[in-house]
Amino acid sequence: MSGHSKWSTIKHKKGAADAKRGKLFSKLTRAIIVAAKEGGGDPSANLALQNAIEKARSYSMPKDTIDRAIAKGSGADADAAAFETVVYEGFGPSGVAVIVEALTDNRNRTAGEVRHTFAKNDGNLGGSGAVAWLFERRGVVIVRDTGARSAEDELLLAAAEGGADDVARDGSTFQVTSEPEHLASVREAVEAAGFTVDAAELTMVPKTTVEVADENEAKKVLRLMDQLEDNDDVQDVYANFDIPERVLEAVAG
Repeated sequence: MSGHSKWSTIKHKKGAADAKRGKLFSKLTRAIIVAAKEGGGDPSANLALQNAIEKARSYSMPKDTIDRAIAKGSGADADAAAFETVVYEGFGPSGVAVIVEALTDNRNRTAGEVRHTFAKNDGNLGGSGAVAWLFERRGVVIVRDTGARSAEDELLLAAAEGGADDVARDGSTFQVTSEPEHLASVREAVEAAGFTVDAAELTMVPKTTVEVADENEAKKVLRLMDQLEDNDDVQDVYANFDIPERVLEAVAG
């Protein structure tokens, strides 16, 4: 179970039935507002906005909610101007590298909360550049396997047409990766070919992974990720853990 793809899958499964859905939508809305404020309300000319919209769609945010967030960010919205993007880097249990991206109106508060979360979960917050070199920014689309024998070949063709670089099977899904600017076109091409997209978002993909085969350590890693995600200011959390399926099943059970 690789940190960059399966954590995203876990989040989407949780998000679909989570009681914190309101909080999730608030975070997604904030990201759209800030992106529109900084780069304008036209997604075709604003990659950050385009990607924020794709992520919101992945969590089934209604179109009118997305449109209202864009309109709010495009106008003279004081709330959007108050937020700034902050990135934290650190290490979790088993030496797992972790990147935390936040939108905050109080840098000191957020830094203190993130540092505390790392500390109470056997991790530690590092300085800027501590782990960023272990990741690269990519567009990732998670596609459900149709079960048809020709599915992979059809997906390869559709993904390539949309601008994707790679298609890899991951259990019952496929992971389609691309350059960030091709995320929206890849999703559109895949959906046009009849495939169901479970997730589509800009993410940080690790260049190397750390295997976490011990159940207790796996629990600690997942608990750290979950608690960081639960912070109101945190938008995204990325990590380079690799938990074997058998261990994940045992932890989930």
